[in-house]
Amino acid sequence: MDLKEIKQILRLMEENGLAEFELERDGLRIALRKAGPAPMTVPVALPQAPVPVAPAETPAPAADTGEATHQDTSAYINSPMVGTFYVAPSPDAPSFVDVGQTVGKDDVVCILEAMKVMNEIKAEVEGEIAEVLAENGEPVEYGQPLFRVKIA
Repeated sequence: MDLKEIKQILRLMEENGLAEFELERDGLRIALRKAGPAPMTVPVALPQAPVPVAPAETPAPAADTGEATHQDTSAYINSPMVGTFYVAPSPDAPSFVDVGQTVGKDDVVCILEAMKVMNEIKAEVEGEIAEVLAENGEPVEYGQPLFRVKIA
């Protein structure tokens, strides 16, 4: 690794708001940390981290009209990192999941590409895909909702 590559990494850290960066390649390990409070930590090229699943907000109770109301039992599959969102393993392959499809906790729902590493994202929740909230091939942020899942 030369000085030019290190400067490029530093520039990418600044552009993406990263406070820490670690890389191990060919027996060389480099760890870069910015002084001050860390805006976010992004796992890159590490074993798959659990996907945060946030329960949906419960809507305010409706005015009593005498009709039964149903409670939203949705959860969100959020992005565990900054990256590019892909719904399929390749452009000509079918999507991992579609709206209306039932998923289990260990089912892969998408791929997030971060620094040329393809990270499979698992549902971590059981239910039915109600909505795909990210666009294929578009960048996503850490914590951004990717899917809304109706809990079974």
